[in-house]
This record gives sequence, C-alpha cells and structure tokens, in this order.
Amino acid sequence: MIDFRPLHGFIPPYILNRIIAHGSEHQRSSALGTLTHVRNLRHNPGPPHTPPAAAALPRPGKPGQPQRSVHDAQNTMELPGQPVRLEGQAATGDPAVDEAYDALGATYDFFWKVLGRDSIDNKGFALVGSVHYGQDYENAFWNGAQMVFGDGDGEIFQRFTRSLDVVAHELAHGVTESEAGLIYANQSGALNESMSDVFGVLVKQFVLEQTADQADWLIGADLLTDKINGDGLRSMSNPGTAYDDPLLGKDPQPAHMREFVITREDNGGVHINSGIPNRAFYLAATTLGGFAWEKAGRIWYETLCDRRLANDASFSDFARLTVEHARQRFGIREVQAVQNGWAQVGVDLTEEH
Repeated sequence: MIDFRPLHGFIPPYILNRIIAHGSEHQRSSALGTLTHVRNLRHNPGPPHTPPAAAALPRPGKPGQPQRSVHDAQNTMELPGQPVRLEGQAATGDPAVDEAYDALGATYDFFWKVLGRDSIDNKGFALVGSVHYGQDYENAFWNGAQMVFGDGDGEIFQRFTRSLDVVAHELAHGVTESEAGLIYANQSGALNESMSDVFGVLVKQFVLEQTADQADWLIGADLLTDKINGDGLRSMSNPGTAYDDPLLGKDPQPAHMREFVITREDNGGVHINSGIPNRAFYLAATTLGGFAWEKAGRIWYETLCDRRLANDASFSDFARLTVEHARQRFGIREVQAVQNGWAQVGVDLTEEH
C-alpha cells in the first residue's frame, strides 16, 4: 500500500486568511476553524494513513469497475463516518452523498477509459468519500486514504460535492503521489497543484463531452455563492481573473514567469504559481483543438508517469519532458503546440534545474 501522506486541501490558505481578516463573525469563525484544522493535520500527520474499512471490501472481478463507498460524518470530524451508499446502491436523496458518489465514479471512468488507469494507484484502489464533514467546513481534501467534503458556510462557499472538477482535482493528488511524488513546495508543489487542475478540468470536459474550445477552463465554478463576485477559484485560460471580490480580494495567480510569486506562504505559493503551468496546458490544448484529453492530456499524463521526472522538478524540467512525450507519441504539430504553450508563459525549455 502506498503511503499518500501529504494532505491537500482545495481552498488555499490565502483565501481562508482573507475571510478571517474581512468576513462577518460567522464567516470568520468558519474560515478560522477550517484553516486551523488543515494546519494541525499538516503539522501533525500522525501515523501513515490506512484506508477505512470500506476500502477493504472485495474488489470487483475485473479492472474497469470502480468500488465506491460514501459515508456521512454527520457534522463531526470523525472519519469515515456512517456508510450511506456503497457501490451499486441506489441514490439516497441526499445531494451531497449522491454528488460524491457520481463524481468519484466519473473520475474513475475518466482515468480508466481515457488513460487505461485502474484507480488512483492503478491497482483498483477503492474510492472512499465522507460528506457533511465538520461544522460549516470550508474545504475538500484528500487525506491519503479517502476524500473528505465540507458543506461550506452557505454564504461564501456552497457544499464542495457540487463541483466535479474539485473531486477530480483532489483524487488526482493521489495519482501524482503514486507516480511522481512531486514535493509539495515551491515549483514542484505548483506542478503538483497544476496536475490536479489539469485532471480536474479534463474530467469535467470528458463528462460534458466538451472540446477544448467549448470548455470554460474554470476550477471550482460551482462553489461560490451568488454573494461573491467571481466565476470560480481559478481560471486556467486566464490566471488571475477567476474572482475579484471585496471579501475574497483579487485572484492572485500569475499567468507568466515574470509575475512568479516568491512567498513563504502556501508552501511557497503552490496554489498561486500553479497558474503558470495551468495556462501552458490550456494554450497547448486549445492550439491542438478537439478533445483536450486526447493529446495534451495524454502528453501531460505520460510526463507525470515518466520515471525521469524528479520529485523536486522545476517548471522547466517538466516542460522539457512534455515536449519529448509529444514527439514520441504524436508529431511535429503537437511538439510545436507544447513548445509554444510553455514559451508563452515564459518557461525556459533550456534551463537546467
């Protein structure tokens, strides 16, 4: 069993800190509780995670069939909580339960049907999710064994199961840990976050049968309430434009290396600087056209699985390998699209780590 130790939360700490500084008493309380919890988990991870009992259920007879279990934490922080929907069971009528179940299945289907990958570890890893976690919990996270979803505060964030790309994003952290183990700090950490955004949008596009040109390229488009001036949490097509709100502030993501943010916060800006590789992927995918998962997605996935990708890889390290995989699998048109994507965001393909 792989030990997926790092804990990845979807809402970056800089957003939670902004709410703590500028929100109402209820909003501040919810954000502070969430931020404190995530920090405690990161600083005191405890023993390696083991899957909940549901993950030990007999696996399907053959690969290609997900094994899901959704649990109700009943507004506590005890995991996994009460089992409420297991693989093959009918919808429960609880939107959070049924959304989680469907999103886990959609993510599994994407990795299996598009990339031939049998779950997170490529060995049929059972997909476990817990909903109704905590009180007004403003995050969703992958804890190394399962997915966990808060209900949001209802004022800024809606329930986190609403957003398919958020579920896929978090599960993809497990894929990245399994394949490349990209260290969750600085440029390798931003690549880790970017890979999750890439898979998040690809799963959404796959389910909606959208081409690269038809897609909105937004992450978390279904999370913000109508009270917030924003389209989502991140924009891959135009980083830095996802939201501009009196409470949340302005989306801080850079779209080019000349705007790269040097900070100690957020593990060296992993959620901020991921905008740069995100835009490179968007540019390559839209240049190639058609379904983004067929070429650009395949190139990025094969790069992630390349054993030459160091766990402390820089943007340039990753970019050079994407060009090589574009050449190996496809041809000159794909190579040029990938090269141009990285060039337009200022990533130097000749720079040595």
